[in-house]
Amino acid sequence: MAPSDRLDRRSFLKAAGGATAAAALAGCTGNDGEGQGTTSSGDGSKQLLTYARGSDSSSLDPQATTSGEDAKVMNQIYDRLIGFKPGGSSLVAGLAEKYELKGKTATLTLRQGAKFHNGEEFTADDFIATYRRFVDENYKHFVGKKNQSIYGPYLLGTVKDVKKDGDYTLKFTLKKKYAPFLANLAVFALAVLPKSLIESETKVGDDPVGTGPFKFDNWNTGNQRIRLTANGDYWGDGPKVDEVVFTAVSQNTTRAQTLDSGGADIIDGIGAQAASVVKGSSNASLKKVAGMTIGYMAFNLPRVKEFQNKKVRQAINHAIDTKGIVENIYRGQAVQASQPVPPTVMGHNKNVSPYEHDPEKAKSLLEKAGYGDGFSFELATMTNPRPYFASPKQTAQTVKSNLSEVGIDVTIKEQKWDAHLTYTAQGKHDACFLGWISDNADPDNYYSPLLDHPDLSVDDVPKGQDWVSFDTEGANSGNRANWANTEFMKLVGQGQSTYDSAKRKETYKKIGKLTHDEAPWVFMTHTQVLRGVGNNVKGFKIAPISGPFLNIVSLE
Repeated sequence: MAPSDRLDRRSFLKAAGGATAAAALAGCTGNDGEGQGTTSSGDGSKQLLTYARGSDSSSLDPQATTSGEDAKVMNQIYDRLIGFKPGGSSLVAGLAEKYELKGKTATLTLRQGAKFHNGEEFTADDFIATYRRFVDENYKHFVGKKNQSIYGPYLLGTVKDVKKDGDYTLKFTLKKKYAPFLANLAVFALAVLPKSLIESETKVGDDPVGTGPFKFDNWNTGNQRIRLTANGDYWGDGPKVDEVVFTAVSQNTTRAQTLDSGGADIIDGIGAQAASVVKGSSNASLKKVAGMTIGYMAFNLPRVKEFQNKKVRQAINHAIDTKGIVENIYRGQAVQASQPVPPTVMGHNKNVSPYEHDPEKAKSLLEKAGYGDGFSFELATMTNPRPYFASPKQTAQTVKSNLSEVGIDVTIKEQKWDAHLTYTAQGKHDACFLGWISDNADPDNYYSPLLDHPDLSVDDVPKGQDWVSFDTEGANSGNRANWANTEFMKLVGQGQSTYDSAKRKETYKKIGKLTHDEAPWVFMTHTQVLRGVGNNVKGFKIAPISGPFLNIVSLE
């Protein structure tokens, strides 16, 4: 059922009473080209679940994207070898029923009888082809350096070899002991593709085929809607609805009004104002849990010489009023950040406090650094709300105002999400807003992809500097600061190489303190995970990582 159908059923326009909502939804209704849907009533007609978010997907190829918007959809279509418990962070069986990691060897026993949407049965050969497509440059069907996301080298960089033992056993040999490995296999980017699809050179992003609970139907990019249909042969729980539509409604409050009026069943990307709308709705409720997010402002060290001075980075941290941002923009739906890892994740150092808002101290640090007269830079930000930046425009304006008080002139460059990602990945920004939702609840998942360079050794970092240029071979483009602190790099290696949880925890606490003090970012916020859920939705579990788990959701 298209949103327009649901609007008719619940008299959306009357309930919303707002021209704004009507105008915003105009682009989301109408014919998808595949015909109109049906209502979700219990009269024997099809049940359609509508999930509204801030922006459309950019790709449905799990090996060619880092975007959470893409992951939301792909998590319905594909499975990984290992999954997460819905609503939690513990690992559960996926396409592998059993798994263990001992020393440098991981052994996985695969599920029998799981089928891809094209009817083919999943075997070890499918994962090996998926693996080779992602990271093996000698494989004829390698995804390509240009398309390969940072997740390939990051998640699989420690794999020396993977072999099958029969059709249903995989053995990984690792280059070194690597504690996060099993959790890494649960990350969306390691979704398993059918070997036949890979070898036929089908464009995975245009016609995705997985073993997941929902099959890809169509993607109307004009209306920013992706339609999925239930996989009746799914090996796991559900699905319990016949169809799912992901639709984009860019304005937070409009999206909340859409939920209130029945135009959507579940919404995300909720800011403080939208949360108020949902709280006031008689048709929906606000669900929330502590998040595993970090929102940050990265300094582009190789591009802006002022940022290469630690005192300048610390000064800017003191100048920006993150407490005020939490109170006035997020209105309590977030907490101040002091380090990359949030309080909900092992290794967070509770003895490290957020930078105090102290403009005078900021001025003093700038004076000591030789920039008492100030300087200027461009702050790149996305226009679309993100789970870790629910109101990026308002936050950027606050940063600009705060920094003007200490003599720093900021020019704001706003772009849509996809353009913003490309711009910053190419290192064109001076500073930028970005954020992260944990992929696997492991502290390494914050430090390795965002601040480390897994393909560089400490010897690759020029002496006397704590950064590398964006064109350095092996540099990690996920590290938008291109910070390369050798002490940090050594500690990250230590955290990866021990399987002793207590030792790992202490190592990551040290890393948290070091990162705070060196300040390659302004540590902005850890946001709560907020979802607006219609009263007609049953079984939905809000998830701090992975998900949404729409296979276990039903409609009344």
